[in-house]
Amino acid sequence: MTSAITQTDVAPAAAAGTFRIGEGPEVRRLGFGAMQLTGKGVWGPPADPKAAVDVLRRAVDLGVNLVDTADAYGPGSNEELIREALHPYDGIVVATKAGQLRPGPGRWTPCGRPEYLRQQCELSLRRLDVERIDLFQLHRVDPTVPAADQFGLLAELQAEGKIDQVGLSEVSVETLVQAGGIVEVATVQNRYNLVDRTSDDVLRYCTENGIGFLPWHPVASGGLAEPGGAVAEIAWAHGVTAPQVALAWLLQRSSVMLPIPGTSDVAHLEDNCRAAELELTLPDIGALDEGLKRF
Repeated sequence: MTSAITQTDVAPAAAAGTFRIGEGPEVRRLGFGAMQLTGKGVWGPPADPKAAVDVLRRAVDLGVNLVDTADAYGPGSNEELIREALHPYDGIVVATKAGQLRPGPGRWTPCGRPEYLRQQCELSLRRLDVERIDLFQLHRVDPTVPAADQFGLLAELQAEGKIDQVGLSEVSVETLVQAGGIVEVATVQNRYNLVDRTSDDVLRYCTENGIGFLPWHPVASGGLAEPGGAVAEIAWAHGVTAPQVALAWLLQRSSVMLPIPGTSDVAHLEDNCRAAELELTLPDIGALDEGLKRF
């Protein structure tokens, strides 16, 4: 058993390389998703706020400079936690989202009314304590509101200097093209991982057009991580963990891929960041593709 990871003690996330978000900031390609730093059901503050702050600060120590959050995480408390841990940011890009109402724990309702999105942008500016949001993403396209109105509001906020770059979440290529006719889209955030590749067409479009792709739920590998599965076998062969294999696969899948794995545990965070140093071989990738056909 040989390891394909080069162990370093300084900023392992830097090994992922960098990507420029639109005409805006350059970030390391392995980021951090802060959603898990909340209470049960993504509701309320974390059970241990100090530990959550430690995770965020450790992520930065490990070379992460892209942190993803949303007004709906908490709601509100996740952005406040990020401000407490990382303000004044100093080279850290904070991406947030708006467009989901939270009726209660574990409940989500799209809301894309322009006046609501504007209100939430203002609240995020206040909670994060910034004059401009680095990356502001539409959390969901609300089917009850004309899509052009939602995209138009993002363009207005950008023109007013309240947001720098614009992103969309859970969209099709058709919707992405429609939005691009109204506002320049810098990123897309869709569910994507080893076993859920339904957004392959969106990833392809993003790759061809230089649009950053933030896969959520990135470390899922299903039966591939079970004993005898392709992920388990590759992890054993390289002396690494299953999540590291899943993240390395994403990073090698496309140059625009920006995984944002989340955790509330420092040890898991360190493990995830080491994935940036793992290089899968072509036979590894072929085995992962072949293994998927069995599940």
